[in-house]
Amino acid sequence: MKRILTFFIAILMILSLTIPISVFAVGDGNIDSGGGGMGSGASDNKWSSGYDGVRITVVRASDHSVVTIPIDFTNKQPPSTMFHFGKVSKIHYNSGRNLSPIQGSYSYYNSAQAMPRIVSTDGKNNIDAIKKYFCSEYTIKRISEITGMDYDILIGGDYKLLLEPMAYYTFQGVMVATTATEAAMYDEQVNGLLRSKMVSLSHKNLPLAMFLEVGDLGYPAWRGSTSTPASNADIKSSLGLGIVRFTEKPEPPVVSTYDYEYRVNTEVITSVMVSGGQSDPDNPTYVSFEIEGRTYNVGNVYYPRGDSQLAWVKWTTPDTEQDMIINVSVHGSGSTTKSIINVRIVDLDKNPPPNPVADDRNDKFSHAPVPNREQKTIANWSIWSPWWQEYWVWHSMGEDSGYWCDHGWWEFDLDQYSARLSADMRITNDSKNPTGSGSTFKSGYGINQLVTCNVSSNQSSAITYPQNAVSYFPEFRYETYWRLLERVSNGSNARFELKKNNYSTYKNRTHFTPIWMPDGAYTVNTWVIDAWTPDGMLSINLTDSLTIRGNLWQDWHIAPLKP
Repeated sequence: MKRILTFFIAILMILSLTIPISVFAVGDGNIDSGGGGMGSGASDNKWSSGYDGVRITVVRASDHSVVTIPIDFTNKQPPSTMFHFGKVSKIHYNSGRNLSPIQGSYSYYNSAQAMPRIVSTDGKNNIDAIKKYFCSEYTIKRISEITGMDYDILIGGDYKLLLEPMAYYTFQGVMVATTATEAAMYDEQVNGLLRSKMVSLSHKNLPLAMFLEVGDLGYPAWRGSTSTPASNADIKSSLGLGIVRFTEKPEPPVVSTYDYEYRVNTEVITSVMVSGGQSDPDNPTYVSFEIEGRTYNVGNVYYPRGDSQLAWVKWTTPDTEQDMIINVSVHGSGSTTKSIINVRIVDLDKNPPPNPVADDRNDKFSHAPVPNREQKTIANWSIWSPWWQEYWVWHSMGEDSGYWCDHGWWEFDLDQYSARLSADMRITNDSKNPTGSGSTFKSGYGINQLVTCNVSSNQSSAITYPQNAVSYFPEFRYETYWRLLERVSNGSNARFELKKNNYSTYKNRTHFTPIWMPDGAYTVNTWVIDAWTPDGMLSINLTDSLTIRGNLWQDWHIAPLKP
């Protein structure tokens, strides 16, 4: 990928001044901050203290969906003609949205109550004042008015505010507005040029202006350094955000002693982030993974000074359940924070439903909502590619004598890769159902299922295609029992069907519904998993429904024999 020298600029976010009047607090702020000295910048690459703001997005707590167009608050009046990337939230970017530069038409809001400082020049912004401001009744009502969302609904506990620090600064002679996430993504596009020119702002004081004290909305609490520049990967995943919630407690964190959970007999990918110093062909870094007594060496792990690189290994899990430890060692100038990786390997084919019988009853049954299982349909990763920048110098050794010497250095291009998962499922009446018609059937009969998947990637060698799909059923409230589907075709267009049922007279690929299942929608939930990438596992949550009308006893009748 060629070095991009476009005109654009990075990220910062901060708000200045203190709150002039007292307000009532209605929210609870999950925000902390750090940073450090700014240093000095050239006129083509500079930021002035106070030129910051906050991007505010209303997010539904239950599924982390963005429900309003983000809005930008600032104390300044930035020029409407400057470059920016539109009103896009961190959640959008983490879901696969790409940067889209825009010149002009930048909109913002000035508040009658000035915001406290968000992005500091010395890492000492007033985090208590920030929390007080964004949790105040005045600010929440102002956000409600601008977004058009009813105030009582907004604070009712079903929604949260995602805050992202912003900065307005000059990069390569051009005025730009960015959030911390946008700055990191833009730095990747220009191969580290933003970091090299404005690291104190774009990779330290802007992203460290806000981070989480407690994990929330799928983002982790930040436990890294609060005084040194962060990597692009850390900024995108964990920095440059705060959250205001309107309930007493945050979402309960998922507590696990395992770094990865894999399925048995599955091809998987294990990744670590390597950073520290510079890794290039003259001073290379390689990573060793020790898995089940075998050592996997991963070479060509290159990255420029001040940045990082993912290193990963593709391997196949054993065919029995167990806990494993993967030891990781880095050889060269770099290091990783994960030298020991704890892995859990599970077998999902151990809990199929029991055989329903004709006299089954469940008088206390009630429908449960379909669970919100983990879903990730887009993965993004990158690879640094070093190249030599020649710089020839003449060394004189006297009159008409001397030699040329290359005093060059290593430059780096950043190649971007991605993978995308899509899938569909259909449930239909079993072929042996005598009265099933279209989308309607009677309880007690069986259903068939087909799941089709597609994975596309511009680095297919670095991924695995979907290997497992698990179906959950309403009669078990989408828990207790499930069916691991059988993969009937492999590759980028994998297909899954129900396994042959041992209780089926004809050994059909069927799932028998209980005869007591009430009339109405019969919805099956399927979780497609184990499409692995360097950026983690792709997965998708699917549903499809048929309608129950009556039960199979209605297809039977008793009549006297003819004389």
